[in-house]
Amino acid sequence: MCIANVKYKKPSTDGAKQSKNLLKYLTYRESRDEKARQAGGSERWLDHGMGRSVAEIAERSAAYRSEHVLLFSLVINPAPDLIGMVAPEDREWFVRQLTERTVNAFFDARGIDTGVEWSAVLHHRQTDGEETPGQPNPHAHVVLPGTYYDADEGRRQPLYFSQRRDANHIEMLHAVTQDSMVALLDRYVGPDWEQRMDMLLAVREQQAGIVSAEEAHAVWGETPVWAGVRRTDEATSAVGIYGFFPNREGQTVLQFRPALTDLDHDEAERMAVEFKAHIRDDHDIETDAGWRPTLDL
Repeated sequence: MCIANVKYKKPSTDGAKQSKNLLKYLTYRESRDEKARQAGGSERWLDHGMGRSVAEIAERSAAYRSEHVLLFSLVINPAPDLIGMVAPEDREWFVRQLTERTVNAFFDARGIDTGVEWSAVLHHRQTDGEETPGQPNPHAHVVLPGTYYDADEGRRQPLYFSQRRDANHIEMLHAVTQDSMVALLDRYVGPDWEQRMDMLLAVREQQAGIVSAEEAHAVWGETPVWAGVRRTDEATSAVGIYGFFPNREGQTVLQFRPALTDLDHDEAERMAVEFKAHIRDDHDIETDAGWRPTLDL
């Protein structure tokens, strides 16, 4: 439902340089390939105690560092399929609320009553995966200090993320994030969002069944492939090919490669029939520079 990854930078010369580079990247980029769509600095960061600019956050990170940690970074990334169910005009606010709810609830669950300083920046990138490129993927990057103020002790204490069996903070973070996602989806999408998502996944599974129902329609390189449809979301579908391709982990798994996207469901079904006949006649498939099937009917 939502990814919540935690990393940290060490309080060393290299760590400080890496930290500053990270803050600049978060401020002035949407992704590796896209610059920020709005001005950086104070207009971009949500300040909850760590600052609103690269300079402020770097200064407070140095002031609040622990012996082993200069800065924690956390990514809160809702699944594109789920964020796609949220109205476009509500997506930024959805991620803002998800971030605030998750961070606050996480430290409440850990019993840190005074809270922890943090700042966050929202990125508005699109997915670059092979199966569904170009889908909305808004997410938040959160920065946290290496220490927090302990009111009982009257001083700052090291902040840590334990993965011990008796206190697994990473599992706790994931659980809190999931709870926050459910609450916000109920509000922004409706209480039937889970049933709607189950239906979408069931349709996709049925559509992928073509690889076991029919002989391969053509060969792409040395890979047998099947022309078919994949439902992108509740409103649109894509036409392309199914085949067994290596994923990012190097495992060969059944995947879809789109050739035409943003079609209504009926139109996609009609186009898939034509595409099937087309590649069966040619027995081979052209590819473009991005390693996607080319559909020219």
